[in-house]
Amino acid sequence: MRIYPAVDIYDGRCVRLKEGNIEKMEVYYENPVDAAKMWEQKGAEALHIIDLNGAFSGKMGNNAVVEEIINAINIPVQLGGGLRNAKDIRSAFNTGAERVIIGTAAVLDEELLETGLKDYVDKIIVSIDAKDGYVAIKGWVNISEFSAYNFAGKIVGKGIRNIVYTDISRDGLLKGPNFDGIEKMCNVEGARIIASGGITTIDDILAIREAGAEGIIIGKALYAGVLKLEDALKAVED
Repeated sequence: MRIYPAVDIYDGRCVRLKEGNIEKMEVYYENPVDAAKMWEQKGAEALHIIDLNGAFSGKMGNNAVVEEIINAINIPVQLGGGLRNAKDIRSAFNTGAERVIIGTAAVLDEELLETGLKDYVDKIIVSIDAKDGYVAIKGWVNISEFSAYNFAGKIVGKGIRNIVYTDISRDGLLKGPNFDGIEKMCNVEGARIIASGGITTIDDILAIREAGAEGIIIGKALYAGVLKLEDALKAVED
């Protein structure tokens, strides 16, 4: 199992949100490059980077700092936030991202999945951000009519197996993840699930691994010092 420290960027700074709410934002690093270097030094094998300006506006707004991060570290990056057409997705790969994350685009543009991303299918991750079991879109602001579980099956049916699943109601609150939701998503045949949202303790990590997830994204617990990255990495070594 791979553990991804999260580096969320808003207006050029490394921040964390609560329940995806921009009004509940905490700034942890004025320069996200410092955060990225720190996680690499502590043993991270990969980073999860989200351009929050892009997630909310539909157009990435932190390209320069993202490129700076990728050039400053020697571990792979998965990158998302505002990538809603094939051109922007290709540009994200051109920055040096190993994998690219799409969310709203996958919900709103089925043709993008079917025709626009054929060359990248193994490097695309679809982010399924759920609230009350339904997929949230446009920076988690709007709730769609798609259930997270059914949408995951649909995505796999289109040939994309990599999925980040986040329960928005748990994100940034340090109250533990939605284990039922994670287990259900892990049971989607053919899906490779990276779990996110509320992961706070070593027990959370071990339970998610037991459920069958192939990766975990940790944000607030690391930045708040509730969980040490070194301990999390050690827990999944065997």
